[in-house]
Amino acid sequence: MTAPAQTPEAAKSGIPSDLNVTLTRIRAAAREAGVPSYESRIESLDKLERAVRKRKEGIAQAIGRDFGNRSKHETFVAEIFVLLGEIRHARQHLRDWMDPQERETSFEFMPATCRILHQPLGVIGIISPWNYPVSLALGPLIAALAAGNRAMIKPSELVPETSELLRDLVADAFPADQVTVVTGGAEVGEAFSRLPFDHLVFTGSTRVGKIVMRAASENLVPVTLELGGKSPTIVGADFNPRVAAERIMAGKTYNAGQTCIAPDYVLLPVAARDVFVDACKASVAKLFPTLEKNPDYTSVVNDKHYARVRAYVDDAKARGARIVEINPAAEVIDPASRKVAPTLVLDPTDEMLCMQEEIFGPVLPILTYTKLDEALDYVNAHPRPLALYYFGHERETIDRVLSQTTSGGVTINETMMHFAQQDLPFGGVGPSGMGAYHAKEGFLAFSKQKPVFHQSRINARGLLLPPYGKLTDRLLALLIGR
Repeated sequence: MTAPAQTPEAAKSGIPSDLNVTLTRIRAAAREAGVPSYESRIESLDKLERAVRKRKEGIAQAIGRDFGNRSKHETFVAEIFVLLGEIRHARQHLRDWMDPQERETSFEFMPATCRILHQPLGVIGIISPWNYPVSLALGPLIAALAAGNRAMIKPSELVPETSELLRDLVADAFPADQVTVVTGGAEVGEAFSRLPFDHLVFTGSTRVGKIVMRAASENLVPVTLELGGKSPTIVGADFNPRVAAERIMAGKTYNAGQTCIAPDYVLLPVAARDVFVDACKASVAKLFPTLEKNPDYTSVVNDKHYARVRAYVDDAKARGARIVEINPAAEVIDPASRKVAPTLVLDPTDEMLCMQEEIFGPVLPILTYTKLDEALDYVNAHPRPLALYYFGHERETIDRVLSQTTSGGVTINETMMHFAQQDLPFGGVGPSGMGAYHAKEGFLAFSKQKPVFHQSRINARGLLLPPYGKLTDRLLALLIGR
């Protein structure tokens, strides 16, 4: 059988022929097979679940090697548990999601009927990041399969062993013309983003997100961008700062802070700062009595990112901030381990790098306020974040924070937990992203919501057709007034 030719769009753009041929083959297979049934979609989700369960140990090992050290338990929670929960949720709700949605027909057009059909878009492109390399590659795939699509996945080149494992996992679970994984460096990722997909999902930095969106626009490919930014954490005056410190540091040190929704900085009452700092020290000592050889404490992914995080701390210190390194065992940590001790930055200013860039590491700047208005004004004066966290008990104040700030998602009295809720969508706003997936919103993101008007045999359409006369005038007077 002759291999499919390049699409004209890809040929003109200089996209490597193997990428384009792969996309063309998958698209041709989708057309030949037609819209997948409920049963076939469930079968695809079941295949993915079996593949993930079968390789859970291998996933943890591959990610561990790519990071140098990545907590196995964090991998099981953030990669395996989250994925299995998403698959289970999609399976439980898929029939309802697929059902046509009846819509109200305007009175003047009755007895015609209106409805919405959910139609697969076609082939979904997924560009996944290095920080959660399995769940952020296969999470969008769950939504794509549930919506009846096929997919191509480009994992990050910064985690090569995990990328190879993903390629084998997908190849064992699915035919190559249903789902395939494309590996390679940044140049492959750049070419991948220029393919004429039916929808493209990108998870990564705001800077690269702009490049991806620009590339996708050449083919008018709609995009879902899951970006990041500086997610603020506000501690209210009525909340125990010791409890807040314990929960915030647990979120900040998870995956060594390499999480797009990690608490990036803290705003708390002036009077609570010293208690909060002491509680942060106690919390880290409880979580991680040692750091360098502790398998529970994750390394920064590579030398470049290690140097970047260290540079944020050095810059803050040079500009006058007080640095509190939390090293419970007072270890001399070998830089080769790429482990950065949890670090607090006190009295930071906006000129410091740690207050300009998303930190993506275990460094936590701490700012203070005297009135909550100051904290809200600070948050609103900066780009809209992917997440916001508020610690407080007063319902009126909680509602005020929710209504007066804009962010991709919110967790109250905890951090990051909104991401793990299977029936909540996940997505950013403005600089932190656009679109969403997870839950029904993921199904809808990868579906064409097709409006259908079904004319009745008995209808009045002829009353508004030429030749117009007095009957038409009377009807229009009734419809729109004299």
